[in-house]
Amino acid sequence: MMVAERGVAANTLAAYRRDLDDFAAHAVARGVDPAAADPAVVRDYLGRLSAAGMAPATTARRLSALRQFFRFLFAEGVRGDDPTATIDGPRKAAPLPKVLSEQEVDAMLAAARARPGREGLRLTALLELLYATGLRVSELVALSASAVARDGAFLYVRGKGNKERVVPLTGAAVAALQAYAKVRETFDPRSALRSPPSRWLFPSRGRGGHLTRARFAQMLKALAVDAGLDPTRVSPHVLRHSFASHLLAGGADLRSLQQMLGHADIATTQIYTHVLDKRLTELVRDVHPLSGSRRS
Repeated sequence: MMVAERGVAANTLAAYRRDLDDFAAHAVARGVDPAAADPAVVRDYLGRLSAAGMAPATTARRLSALRQFFRFLFAEGVRGDDPTATIDGPRKAAPLPKVLSEQEVDAMLAAARARPGREGLRLTALLELLYATGLRVSELVALSASAVARDGAFLYVRGKGNKERVVPLTGAAVAALQAYAKVRETFDPRSALRSPPSRWLFPSRGRGGHLTRARFAQMLKALAVDAGLDPTRVSPHVLRHSFASHLLAGGADLRSLQQMLGHADIATTQIYTHVLDKRLTELVRDVHPLSGSRRS
């Protein structure tokens, strides 16, 4: 059902499988069929996770997997109730997204442009695309060559749930893609075999045929060192957060940001409003005639 009806990604499916396997082991150890578990068994399982020191966010994800499972069983008539219906998830504070400053992103981009040869052109294109669009890393590395619009000004992105969205590109990203296009085939293992060219925008010798998420993350860590930044602060997702935060700080509205990020629910996008709160605080402090800074 998750694959056929919801089109979830393989990684999401694997995560659900691990969570359900863990609950099944807990239920079986107590002599209970996992599919027939009652609310007491579910609460006992969640209590065990909490006692083991599991983070509230992880426990909430495990409960979400159980809710999906038991709702499916109820909808299919396998059982007549949903044991998770009366169970509240652990309360968790939404962490603020970790971001780089605009100056730090500029340093990353400058370091990428300073890289020589084809590797530098590819890395610059990847980084410019990521910062211009806020793509998920899985979306970025798996872009098809046809994802770039003919005029080069837009990307056609297929994201979560197999939903397609159109994302505009900056002039810098367009220029970086054009420069990378001249060396793209040198990364294509098929070109040496005189086979049809790879369909991926960032081809590789990897099993999937394109650059992997792990390899790109490694590339960013190394680039952070070149830029004089702490590599532990840099990741593809941090750059996605930076894109969103900087765009909001520049005056973008939440609905537009939601569309570009590919969020199904605007509530997910609202986490970035901390940037607006900070900007308003600074505005009152620096501009308001009655603020302490102005009076001093």
